Amino acid sequence: MDEDIKKAIRVLKAGGTILYPTDTIWGIGCDATNKSAVSKVYKIKNRSKNASYIVLLCDASQLKEYVKVLPPIIWDLIESIDTPTTIIYSGAKNLAKNVIHKDGSIGIRVVKDDFCSRLLKEFGKPIVSTSANLSGDPAPYIFRDISDLIKKRVDYIVESNRNMIKKTKASTIIKLKDSGEFDIIRQ
Repeated sequence: MDEDIKKAIRVLKAGGTILYPTDTIWGIGCDATNKSAVSKVYKIKNRSKNASYIVLLCDASQLKEYVKVLPPIIWDLIESIDTPTTIIYSGAKNLAKNVIHKDGSIGIRVVKDDFCSRLLKEFGKPIVSTSANLSGDPAPYIFRDISDLIKKRVDYIVESNRNMIKKTKASTIIKLKDSGEFDIIRQ
């Protein structure tokens, strides 16, 4: 796993894209602070530029680097979550403009998965996470279901966890309001 993480980080630092196992499903990722890298992900997926992506962090303490205002309730909310959950925050900052939604919000998930967490920690920046499929196609839950076209379009395919079958689904999505209240967008 160590060598795999080093190779993935080299690609990310060079502005490339990776196909990697996340805490939920296999994803396409890149440096979430690099506009040209994010543009590559849109092209790989044939996705509309009007859509936005989520980003992954390895630790909740990093949120203050990428979100302007964090309501105090967020720390209790994150602490209480025991399944992969993406939270949409208003006031994104320090991220590539094309990863941020047109309303200024950003979806962020703090991962607990070992591989993903180590990759993020060693890379030191947030990584884009989007399902490893063409826009409109079903998301592949296991590596062997990823299309050859996606595999050809990314710069690096992570070796780790290719044979792992997780009993998981895409993350729950919560939209946080400035008041500290929230709505569940996807369960």
